[in-house]
Amino acid sequence: MERLSQRRTDPVTGERYHTTFRPAPTPEIQARLRQNPKDQEENIKKRLETYYRNVKDLEDFYEDAFYVNADQDPYVIFEFIESCIIKPLPCKK
Repeated sequence: MERLSQRRTDPVTGERYHTTFRPAPTPEIQARLRQNPKDQEENIKKRLETYYRNVKDLEDFYEDAFYVNADQDPYVIFEFIESCIIKPLPCKK
């Protein structure tokens, strides 16, 4: 929730900021930042509810899909995806 709801965009430069992890460098820029309506907490909650309501059906439909931990270095993620595509690990059946 924090990661999404704290995103902001500078309408002048198009640069993206995060109020906690990557704040705007100057008060002038900070004053003009805008939040996308989809990043408001109530909209995020709706999207999460929809996700959790449908995730089991998606997992069943895509039973051969693999899980990717995207909270890693992009190179590590790429290597993992490549290894799953080129030489897939045996599936548990």
